[in-house]
Amino acid sequence: MTLENLLKIGQLKSHVTDRSEVQPLLEAARRNLADADVAAISLETRFDAAYKAIMQLALVALLAHGYRADSRGHHQIMLQSLPLTIGLSKDRMIVLDAMRRKRNAADYLGSYVDQGSVEVCMVQATELLMDVERWLRENRPELL
Repeated sequence: MTLENLLKIGQLKSHVTDRSEVQPLLEAARRNLADADVAAISLETRFDAAYKAIMQLALVALLAHGYRADSRGHHQIMLQSLPLTIGLSKDRMIVLDAMRRKRNAADYLGSYVDQGSVEVCMVQATELLMDVERWLRENRPELL
């Protein structure tokens, strides 16, 4: 599957971006990571903040390629497009998708979020921030 194929089947939309759209998303991802690190708040809220950072970073990666996800299943599409946008390994994408499923279970079923899941999500979000910033520096420096 390519980004162009995802566009053709309606899972992506064309989108023109610039620095004024990308920078606030990167800053928001950093703030969410900082919030996720606050031990005084609940595990669910910390997990949600780290997961939100992952989504913001996946969105930046898509925007940098000239796309946005359609609203149907957009979280899954954004995560699954990371190997196509920034060259993320499929193994890491699978871990991020597990975070998506964990977030859905917490949000829609009231499932408990454990400390280990929070830590994994924070590590994944931090690594993704570094990966997206590296990709932008190498490929779209005008967006930084």
